[in-house]
Amino acid sequence: MEKYLRNWRQDALNKGQHDAAIYIGDKVLALSNNDSDAFWLAQVHFSNNNYTRALALLSRRDLVTRSLSCRYLASHCYIKQGRYDNALSLLGEDNPVHLVATAQHNARRKLAHLNGNVGRHVTHRGKGQRDRIEYSEERDRDREQEKELKFQAGMCYLRGLCFSKRNAFERAKDCFMTAVRIDVQCFEAFDQLMKNSLMSPAEEIAFLQELDFDSIRTDDPAMAQEAAHFTKLLYTTRLSKYASPKAMTDATEDLTTHYNLAENPDLLLTRAETLCTQCRFHEALVITTKILNSSSTLGSLLEDNSSDTQASLGHNPNLYPVHLAALYETGAHNTLFHLSHTLATNAPHESYTYLAIGTYYLSTGRIAEARRFFSKASLMDSHSAPAWIGFAHTFAAEGEHDQAIAAYSTASRLFQGSHLPNLFLGMQHLALNNMQLAWEYCTAAFAMSSGAVKKEDTAAIANLIFNSPHTVSGDPLVINEIGVILYHQSNLNTAARLFRRALQLAANLGCDMTAWVATRANLAHALRRLDKLDEALAEFDECLRMLVGGMASVDGQTTGKDVTGSLAGLTLGGATGPGPSGTPSGYEERNLLGSIHTSRGLVLLSMMNRTQEAVMALHEAVRVLGGDAGGGGVAGTLLNRAMEIWAMEQQELANEDEVTSEEEDENEHRDDILQALPSKVKKGRYKGVASHRDDHGSMTHESRDVLIEQRLDEDADDLLNEAWNEIRS
Repeated sequence: MEKYLRNWRQDALNKGQHDAAIYIGDKVLALSNNDSDAFWLAQVHFSNNNYTRALALLSRRDLVTRSLSCRYLASHCYIKQGRYDNALSLLGEDNPVHLVATAQHNARRKLAHLNGNVGRHVTHRGKGQRDRIEYSEERDRDREQEKELKFQAGMCYLRGLCFSKRNAFERAKDCFMTAVRIDVQCFEAFDQLMKNSLMSPAEEIAFLQELDFDSIRTDDPAMAQEAAHFTKLLYTTRLSKYASPKAMTDATEDLTTHYNLAENPDLLLTRAETLCTQCRFHEALVITTKILNSSSTLGSLLEDNSSDTQASLGHNPNLYPVHLAALYETGAHNTLFHLSHTLATNAPHESYTYLAIGTYYLSTGRIAEARRFFSKASLMDSHSAPAWIGFAHTFAAEGEHDQAIAAYSTASRLFQGSHLPNLFLGMQHLALNNMQLAWEYCTAAFAMSSGAVKKEDTAAIANLIFNSPHTVSGDPLVINEIGVILYHQSNLNTAARLFRRALQLAANLGCDMTAWVATRANLAHALRRLDKLDEALAEFDECLRMLVGGMASVDGQTTGKDVTGSLAGLTLGGATGPGPSGTPSGYEERNLLGSIHTSRGLVLLSMMNRTQEAVMALHEAVRVLGGDAGGGGVAGTLLNRAMEIWAMEQQELANEDEVTSEEEDENEHRDDILQALPSKVKKGRYKGVASHRDDHGSMTHESRDVLIEQRLDEDADDLLNEAWNEIRS
């Protein structure tokens, strides 16, 4: 009867019929009075969200002290109720670190046992039977020990959740790492480490390498190695997208080609996240939209049966921040509004709903409303990095640097493994002209994003920044900001080298180079101040060609594709907006385009005989900026000055033409004098005059003057000789 009831209970639980499972499970427990049946009944209560009934059952039978699995379940019930102190009192505050060595020893013993049994042939019947009995007992002991290890790993995971709720992130990080070390299949702990950025990229790579994937057991021992390799590939796709791009690409390709997971939403989401780090937002939006449209069964259950509503609901919560970022960067305001409205109607209790609403308000410039909804999203999910970053961006967008620094500092404390809060802090201090603090935060961000050195080793960081090859990994935006700091400190040669390195790294990562126009403009400014005007002009021309998409000349109409990259709102002076998530609006695009035309005109104005081209470039800058900068701002002032210089040059040219015409008249007058003089010159008397001719054989002004003087002297000599002869006669 007990077996019959247990099968009935399990069948009801598999069908989601929790009331039937509870009713039958209670009868099984009454008949057997078994701790295992009590645990299963409590598990059914837990699955039905009846945490109080589950705790009452476990406490009434005193199962918490006698059974490790029941202690784990009771602690999980306390956490679901938000009673973290009670859960921690059951779990204890110390991790069973000694079990890590036990798990590794079991894995090595299992591997040695498998290798030892390969090719073994048992010839003695009694001995073979005895070996089979011993092996069966050993296998049962291993299973019990493995089960205990898994529950211990689960308890470490729950312990980490309790510490994270207390904001003790270092202890939470140790708990999660211990859980994965004990049981490499404890994905919940590994996921907490990755999605909450509790580890730097370098720590992530080192941690993945030390995990013992060979400890994974399968029903078929021959599949153990492949299972270990498959699990490692899955974990690799969750690593940082900056520090290990090649490993990420290789793992994705293996899972896509060898295991037919090309259409798996999680792998598609990994690809979309990689594209976002490369500023290829249009391509990322295509993938996230494809994921949203992959499920169409939910719409039939809703009152609104539109395809857009079907596509917006029932997906992995990690998808929505990436999709919202892509929509924001591409300026899809209408889609953001519709998505926010749909989520608010159908998922009002999810934090990403308010994240979507805040993103919409931020994209339309309604900063106060955006701040309110970002704050609500962070309150609903205190570990939502996008909500905290968006909340801080709202202060940065209004120029409230002190409040922005406070918000970014909180994000840096919550997400210790992410380099973005430190980068944004550096950009804010750069805007405040606090160069030393900006340098410290940006170098720390570089160390975290590259994963090459520890952020505490300042000497190694500086050496890597200034002397590393172009193959160094990391976020190119960090290197750009460090170059901006050096630019303001007049270290122009090093700044230019870093700007070139940022562009090279962006190209190596496969980034959309249109997003890095501001970095190229920074390089051109550094070259301009280094008096390398030709190189600076070439870089500015390249900026214009990238902005207009090659559809117009550098001095022609600037109509082309939108600037949707992460640097669209940045200038050489540092962050003027919400950091790397620039605004792809027409206003920001005009500002960037007008700034490049202005800079190009300044370079042309500094070059010889290029004033007319400078006037044309500055005139184009004023036209692009228009009323947005009060008649062009700096461009208008430079244009007025260029016009004055151009007028002066034209006047000088006119004066030179007038002098030239006077000289021509004088030469004609002298030629007339020469022709009017008497021709009493002996042959060969003025042979030296031939040496006073120019390259074309014409007489110069000096030769003509000499010839006239010589002829007058000869005529005077002839007259004196005639007079003297008359006197003598």
